[in-house]
Amino acid sequence: MDENPDTVGSGGTGGTGGTGDTNDTGDAAGTGGIAVRFRCGHGADAADARVTLQRDCPLCMLLAETKRSREQLLRRVAPPGRAALAQETRIGVDYEWICTRGHSRYRAPVREALTGPGCPKCQKNAQAPAARFEGGVPFMKPGLKTRTSQAEQKLRMLLGERIRLPHRVNAIRISRTFYGKPEVWPDIIIPALRVAIEYDSPGRDKTSHRGLKEVSDLEKDAALAEVGWAVIRVRADGLGAVGPHSIVCSGVTAQLVDEILTMLAAIRGEAAVAALMRSEPSG
Repeated sequence: MDENPDTVGSGGTGGTGGTGDTNDTGDAAGTGGIAVRFRCGHGADAADARVTLQRDCPLCMLLAETKRSREQLLRRVAPPGRAALAQETRIGVDYEWICTRGHSRYRAPVREALTGPGCPKCQKNAQAPAARFEGGVPFMKPGLKTRTSQAEQKLRMLLGERIRLPHRVNAIRISRTFYGKPEVWPDIIIPALRVAIEYDSPGRDKTSHRGLKEVSDLEKDAALAEVGWAVIRVRADGLGAVGPHSIVCSGVTAQLVDEILTMLAAIRGEAAVAALMRSEPSG
């Protein structure tokens, strides 16, 4: 982003949900009340705008970076703030949010609602003794819907031809909340080794797993490390290494699988990996 998103105002459209902070209600140039409109259509009305910026507003930019939509955000905000949030441009302004798990409403900046850990009650529950006892436990979450790329499917297939992979786990309990949930959903889970594998690609728009999403990936890795899991990140198609266990590649190949097996042995020991190896190719 070429400007600090919190200093760009909404052109007078979103004040009902905000905190009244000067940085959240001012304009981009700091001239005190210039009506600004953005390329995405948010901000001041076209007839009132004195400045039209040829870029999306900070909130739309953050939504794009975190792969979310404004409609998803509107479903989480308390009803009194929906009209303002529909036109909001700022990411540092507070709104009242509805916990998806049925807890009390809570106030937080838009930025935190998109990238933070969730409501305070969810955070407290995730750190309770019972929850911490379950931290690190892999399990099957029924009805879990995640996007799986062809590359991820190919990696699972090739790796599954070399070692035995479980098919009845798709989530791991953690001792904190991640996007408001007490679990994470890695691409590939190997419970016997307590290792998760993530396949990161920038995607067609070349923005995935960069910027805030990269920061989020590292937070996810840290949450798993807290409960005794290691994460191997396969960084493909131009993404650089992040974290202690990164493998940079140009795509899914047999050589990539060899590198993953070598790293698994380095993390958990050759004997542990050997115990999972298939004696014959899987059918």
